[in-house]
Amino acid sequence: MSIEVIKPGALTTLQDLGRRGFQHLGVPVNGAMDERSHRLANALVGNAANEGTLEITLMGPALRFTSSAVIAVTGADLDAKLNGEPLTPNTATAVSAGSELAFGKRRSGVRAYLAVRGGFHATPAMGSTSLFARGGYGGLGGKPLAKGSVIELETADVSLPLDRLLAALSEDVLANSNAEINADAPIRVIAGREWGRFDAASQQAFVQQPFRVTPQSDRMGFRLEGPKLELAQDAQMESEALGFGAIQVPADGNPIVLMADRQTTGGYPKIAQVCAVDLPRLAQKMPGESIAFSMIGLADAQRLLLSQQRTFAAWEG
Repeated sequence: MSIEVIKPGALTTLQDLGRRGFQHLGVPVNGAMDERSHRLANALVGNAANEGTLEITLMGPALRFTSSAVIAVTGADLDAKLNGEPLTPNTATAVSAGSELAFGKRRSGVRAYLAVRGGFHATPAMGSTSLFARGGYGGLGGKPLAKGSVIELETADVSLPLDRLLAALSEDVLANSNAEINADAPIRVIAGREWGRFDAASQQAFVQQPFRVTPQSDRMGFRLEGPKLELAQDAQMESEALGFGAIQVPADGNPIVLMADRQTTGGYPKIAQVCAVDLPRLAQKMPGESIAFSMIGLADAQRLLLSQQRTFAAWEG
């Protein structure tokens, strides 16, 4: 069972939920930028949440299946077509041997996720199959997809229907979970450790004025342009561990939101932390798009996280 890569796309990489427990050794976590779409794709085809999916960025690949399979595509709408016909997103689809899956013009979002029942055959690096391109490890041979390569698949039962999934992923469950997403709503954050060190004008601007995602943004971090954020007074800081969604402000006053391939430590002041529930929405933002931030309390952020976990549990049964 395998997939032939006819075209690799702009950046197509294998990602799971990341390699955890190694940050103290300087090893980034990596993993899917949009955990929500990654987990939904896996749930739709009956995989465990941590099974690898192909994270497809902006311009998707063209793939040929050498054997029958069950697939699902979630996340960004990149005009997926199966044998030239539109592929229904967010659903499990049976694919016959010789079928071709291709992606066209972007319609919305940035990152789509492709899951195949049984998963992709890949050797874990430090407990994860996620690619870390800068480090050259993980994924499928330590690199993004390349033209002419062959992706081996794990053996899996590809029969339909998916009885357990039809129960867990009913239309009501999907409708209710999708209602939680509003792509245009502000990105919710909680105050960062150094929030109080920023002057009042910067605090006000951060939550009242929009920022633009710059072209220098990638899986490591989103660089933003907007009102300059300044400390009330200069301060020397020691480096400390960094999490997904931490918003650092370097000396130029332009914030950086740290993403999946972030460095493990840093010493810039952190004005805020993106709530985990909104990281998937942030991951789907294009360079050039504007985002706004909305400050909420820690208790509200925890409540939203628990709600998201209940959604994941409903999907994964």
